[in-house]
Amino acid sequence: IFGCILWDFLKEQQSHLRSPFFPVLFSLTVYLSCCLPYVCLDLLCSRLSLVHHFKIQPQNKVPWSVVWKCLHKIVYNHVFFIFPLSVVHWYWKPVVFPPLAPEMLTVVKDVLACLLLFDMQYFLWHLLHHKVSWLYHFFHKEHHIHTATFSLMTEDTGVWEMLNLSFFSTLIPALLDCHPLTEMLFFFANIYLSVEAHSGYEFPWSPRRLVPFGLYGGAQHHHLHHLKFKVNYAPYFTHWDRLFGTLWEDDTHRTSTNMETFKKM
Repeated sequence: IFGCILWDFLKEQQSHLRSPFFPVLFSLTVYLSCCLPYVCLDLLCSRLSLVHHFKIQPQNKVPWSVVWKCLHKIVYNHVFFIFPLSVVHWYWKPVVFPPLAPEMLTVVKDVLACLLLFDMQYFLWHLLHHKVSWLYHFFHKEHHIHTATFSLMTEDTGVWEMLNLSFFSTLIPALLDCHPLTEMLFFFANIYLSVEAHSGYEFPWSPRRLVPFGLYGGAQHHHLHHLKFKVNYAPYFTHWDRLFGTLWEDDTHRTSTNMETFKKM
């Protein structure tokens, strides 16, 4: 029912959704909205002990100069690269609005399939860009200037990496022939999980704590990638790193300490 209501509402906004400006505005709005709560937590971290306890590297603070640098790069990349590509995509593949919304089970299945495929594609891309020195030096090194993760660094990348990830996230729903509503929900989930993985915070309700059997990595997983460098290449799940022998699961003591702290609050 919720999916039908949401889809009916979106169909009423067709004039806006068909605009070539919509993809870039949607992308930027979703990304900054996902980052905002974590930016606020960074501001509160030094003042509130509760927030401080859940920060993975509490000794590291994010300078405002770095925040503004990240914001400038994000807006610049969206305006000068994402927007022109959005116009090309808008011209060659106009938005089609099916009359009916997809079933909820279909949406969940397709979004999960998209996330799993994106996880695989990015793992292989990421591993290659770490193993081949010239690829790392020219295309991926820019993202590794930070050893302590924070939300706004999620898209603090070079143009090549940004375009590759945008291509993956656009191609996968198209290959699976997803409903436009599913595409939007996948995009939102993908952005949120990317930001959460870079957030630098581990809460009891973080995705890593909710997905059983250690199948999901999240913020703890990706923080170790930036700290140790040659481990934990997958963006979300852990099965590819287990298979390739690149999984690192240190810092569990920090997580268990955070859980005990939360219980005592």
